[in-house]
Amino acid sequence: MEYKSIFISDVHLGTRDSQAEKLNNFLKHNTCETLYLVGDIIDGWKLSRKWSWPQSHSNVLRRLLTRAKRGTKIYYIVGNHDEFLRPWLKHNLSAGNILIGNEFTYTDASGRKWL
Repeated sequence: MEYKSIFISDVHLGTRDSQAEKLNNFLKHNTCETLYLVGDIIDGWKLSRKWSWPQSHSNVLRRLLTRAKRGTKIYYIVGNHDEFLRPWLKHNLSAGNILIGNEFTYTDASGRKWL
């Protein structure tokens, strides 16, 4: 299905409990103009203690990068588990259609703004 926006949070890539296969399947069958990754997509806390990165986690990242390359605007909002990205925020980090930040404002179809 095609949507205007999709919001995804708490994926925790890098942990054994991540449901990366389910997310990859969801992304395979659903597209959008704008994708919001709302924190804790990559679990830096867990990765710093015990490395776990199965192929399914790489598949999710590859699918996200492909989406961005094909025109999907991706907003990555840094959470507490992926706080290792925060030092890069001062550099106004943007990679093509991927923007990384502490917060973004979303305007819904009725004009309401959401932080």
